[in-house]
Amino acid sequence: MAQIDVRRAHDRMHTEIDWLDSWHSFSFGGHHEPGNTGHGHLLVLNDDTVAPAGGFGSHGHADMEIVTWVLEGSLAHRDDQGDEGIIEPGHAQRMSAGTGIRHSEHNASDTEPVHFLQMWVPPDRRGVAPGYEQRDVNDALAGGGLVAVASGQGHDGAVTIHRADAVLWVARLAAGSSVDVPAGGHVHVFVAVGDAVLSEAGPLATGDAVRLTDSGPLTLTAGTDGAEVAIWVTD
Repeated sequence: MAQIDVRRAHDRMHTEIDWLDSWHSFSFGGHHEPGNTGHGHLLVLNDDTVAPAGGFGSHGHADMEIVTWVLEGSLAHRDDQGDEGIIEPGHAQRMSAGTGIRHSEHNASDTEPVHFLQMWVPPDRRGVAPGYEQRDVNDALAGGGLVAVASGQGHDGAVTIHRADAVLWVARLAAGSSVDVPAGGHVHVFVAVGDAVLSEAGPLATGDAVRLTDSGPLTLTAGTDGAEVAIWVTD
């Protein structure tokens, strides 16, 4: 039987310092909540706002697929493999940490904050070569439906992650429009912007999430302000 677990925005763990306002859907860093260490293969979903000119200095990762999705503003990336990029809304970014990578992330603006999601899934196998990929998917999102923006299944136009049973879908929905949420063993529906109603789960506000287990397809409908949603499917 399908399980539906609604998680409200205000119940997330929270980190706030002078340049960072971060909301954690799962245990992260110094925040540990027993039984809340991921959903399926999705281990991290941090909802971050970084102040103008602020950012994360150079730090290391290994054996993790890290996907970054900017909601507002622009984020500058640099790593020790020689990769550099500016990530803006509608640009999917994937960093494969693999055998080890160091990178930094900074707000690219000195005047405006940057708001983004950072999401982690483990790779199928350890020790892959570190790598970086960035794609502009704005044209696909303009159609209003679900768009695969990060995929281990070869979806056209998506950045490639080393996790064959994981796909990140994103939709920008006008008020009252609907999409069918894919069925899956573990599905995580996150309302990043706006509000929506998910069949069987009810109304969802900005920052709310629904964790679905062994679910069939459900319908998600944007509210009066429209919505931007990020949906991970991992089996």
